[in-house]
Amino acid sequence: MNIAIISYSKDKASTNIKENLVNNFDFNGLDEKFDNNNIFQTTIDNNIIKLYTISSEHIYTDDLDKKINADLFVFISKHSAVEGRPSLTCHPIGNFGKAEKGGKERTLCPVDSILLKNIFIELNKNSDDPDYEITMEATHHGPFMEKPVLFVEIGSTEKEWVDGNAGKVIAKSIINAIGKYNEESTIIKKFNEKNIINNNILEKQSFSGRRKSKTFSSKSKINESKNNNYESVFVIGGGHYNYTANKTMLKSNLAVGHICAKYNLENLDEGLIKEAMEKTIPKPKFVLLEWKGLGKEKRRIVELLEKNNIKYERSDKFFENCE
Repeated sequence: MNIAIISYSKDKASTNIKENLVNNFDFNGLDEKFDNNNIFQTTIDNNIIKLYTISSEHIYTDDLDKKINADLFVFISKHSAVEGRPSLTCHPIGNFGKAEKGGKERTLCPVDSILLKNIFIELNKNSDDPDYEITMEATHHGPFMEKPVLFVEIGSTEKEWVDGNAGKVIAKSIINAIGKYNEESTIIKKFNEKNIINNNILEKQSFSGRRKSKTFSSKSKINESKNNNYESVFVIGGGHYNYTANKTMLKSNLAVGHICAKYNLENLDEGLIKEAMEKTIPKPKFVLLEWKGLGKEKRRIVELLEKNNIKYERSDKFFENCE
């Protein structure tokens, strides 16, 4: 599989991660260039990884997947937050509402939930700095792309953006996560080859209401499958720094795809629910509701799911089996 890692030349965190990739993971310079910048390449098993540098800001580079030939895209970036908390984050992209920071209004991008889970697990395993919070962020911002894409970021001030150790942790986590690929790459290739949105997941549902919970192992801090034997899920509710998604990634065999935070619930309708599920790879079998984080939208969201015969589970009930 061909994987593109995208760095932005004017982003200090992005440059930090890029330098750690080149210096620590056998990337070699190629004769070709992109956007007047050097391209680097390495290979892990059957995965060809190319590291590109772009001269335009990440979030506004719509349709980059039409200019770079790759099956999957990983953007390395800075994260900014008013609180200024040191953080290592990752997340899907797209907009449940207005396109205020790139992308298209009310449009989501495809996301590989298993790669996202493996990167998040690796971040938790590789970071030994207690000052850094490691967290999933809700789906937000651009660019718009039709191929699977995700962001991995260092936050939240210049001090952290240039922290070489933080850059190394992210570089190592991305490489280790890609190294876990097996059958996943086949799923991604099929998604891209078809270049269509498959909604069989909804057509095959013949009932509505709560999904019967499974019991998951919690013998260790992180529930990790050596075979990537994970099931995807769409998380609805909770904060932007989504602790339900964090717990799901670390304590269950579920891989979180898109996340609709509480502040976007008023924008969530039948079309966006279906799109979030259809653009998560592999296709989710149910929705996980952050029950206490749905606010006044709780009843409406539940009715939408039941009307469309989409399985769902309350997070509070679900995690009773993970404790």
